[in-house]
Amino acid sequence: MQHETRGTRRLADKVAIVTGGARGLGRVYARRFLREGARVTIADIVDPADAVAELERHGEVLGVRTDVASAESVQAMVDATVQRFGRIDVLVNNAAIFATLKPQPFDNIAEAEWDRLMAVNVKGVWNAVKAVVPVMKAQRSGRIVNIASAIVAKGTPMLLHYVASKGAVIAMTRALARELGDSGIGVNAVAPGLILSDTVQANPDVTGFQNAAVMAARSMKRDAVGEDVEGTVVFLASDDSAFMTGQTLIVDGGSVFT
Repeated sequence: MQHETRGTRRLADKVAIVTGGARGLGRVYARRFLREGARVTIADIVDPADAVAELERHGEVLGVRTDVASAESVQAMVDATVQRFGRIDVLVNNAAIFATLKPQPFDNIAEAEWDRLMAVNVKGVWNAVKAVVPVMKAQRSGRIVNIASAIVAKGTPMLLHYVASKGAVIAMTRALARELGDSGIGVNAVAPGLILSDTVQANPDVTGFQNAAVMAARSMKRDAVGEDVEGTVVFLASDDSAFMTGQTLIVDGGSVFT
């Protein structure tokens, strides 16, 4: 399905960073942000050149190769964004390890895999927030949207490191909202259910393990695609949610109720 932007573009004149923006859901968010009038930096550990070539048809986009687990790499990306666009209004912390995971018992997870996942999924959020907040504080405004997961509410087995990392993202969202509210910075999270992005569909270990159980639990019994969650991300990035902070919005077709 394709959602068309109607009326006033909700992110007109905004500058947004989308980590993990070169592929998967990050690319979906970046494309929608451009259609909503934003100028966008896509930061990704893979070469973003192909994504930039496709996305620049929709608006002004900067691609920066970035490892969110590295504070230096993230700071260089933020500096490049400010140099190019002059400000930062929105940060979408989307970069995460998930689509390449092989579900397995918690005591079979290799220590190196655990450490790398936590470095990207948790430390990466911290690094990005640290880098953008001085810019947002100087502006006295900003929106941070952290991508969590509805899997946290389910206690799904066989993916302990991923579930734990996304639980940390929700906890960080609440704590950061308290710390940054007086600076005019809102911090919220989106918790999608299983979304069949291109990267997820490429890993049958993930889709085969989860999809039947996910579908059975949903009130709306159909597969979910990127366009099903992009509107919620836009809402939290826009002035429509200006008096919201510390919240987590679940977008999973009615599987988890809170």
